[in-house]
Amino acid sequence: MSIKDLELKSIEYRKKILEIIFNGGAGHTAGSLSCIDILNVLYNKILNINPNNFSSYDRNHYIQSKGHSVEALYTVLCDKNFFSKDDLLTLNKFNSHFIGHPTKKIPGIEHNTGALGHGLSVAVGMAIGLKLNNKNFKIFTLLGDGELSEGSIWEALLSANKYNLDNLVVIVDRNKLQITGRTEEVNPIEPLKDKFNSFGLSTREIDGNSVHELNDVLSFTPFEKNKVNVIIANTIKGKGISFMENQVVWHHKVPTEEQYNLALNELEKLKINIEND
Repeated sequence: MSIKDLELKSIEYRKKILEIIFNGGAGHTAGSLSCIDILNVLYNKILNINPNNFSSYDRNHYIQSKGHSVEALYTVLCDKNFFSKDDLLTLNKFNSHFIGHPTKKIPGIEHNTGALGHGLSVAVGMAIGLKLNNKNFKIFTLLGDGELSEGSIWEALLSANKYNLDNLVVIVDRNKLQITGRTEEVNPIEPLKDKFNSFGLSTREIDGNSVHELNDVLSFTPFEKNKVNVIIANTIKGKGISFMENQVVWHHKVPTEEQYNLALNELEKLKINIEND
């Protein structure tokens, strides 16, 4: 898939995220929009995970520690044919397994997440397991930057460094907002790259909404032998929708019909610009 195809795919994914949240009446809108480019590149270029090999241990693995942005993950898994579009549209409906956080009851989900700080510990354990079994596969995990306030994150990183987990790729969706405000006002985490490096990790910082940069950095891991790979993906919360971008109110908010239509119109214009570029 070319970079242009990935860019167009991100537009398609953003439309679907808005559709299922609008239809379902609940969802983490802005955070799903900020991380969707990351999931796009992972599932369409890097992971090689599909319904045919998902039950196998011998493959790459993905844990979404940032579980509340599950709408982004559901959208990509649907596109990869893990389940139907009709199933996806049952999000938040009575008796549906498509709930507001990842659950293994959904095909393609590796682990239940949502309690912040837990997913990375699971990923570390899985990476150790692959090493012990001499498997040359990788574990990828996505963290939210607000999630970094959890002490278990840093405990897990200490262990990851101890065991030289260069098969672990930790991606931080650095959109600088969390549910109660800006991360640097709620509980400052900068200088973030310096902190990761001080733990003995190998860190790269990129534009997390650029599929080009994401593809480049994710295609060349490990960055350094025997060191955990960390990618600080600087993103915009609500990316792609002008009135949602960098607005804390859209952390968990459903668009009105008017807002939904405005958002779709903006995305359609972006699509046309990409096609004509």
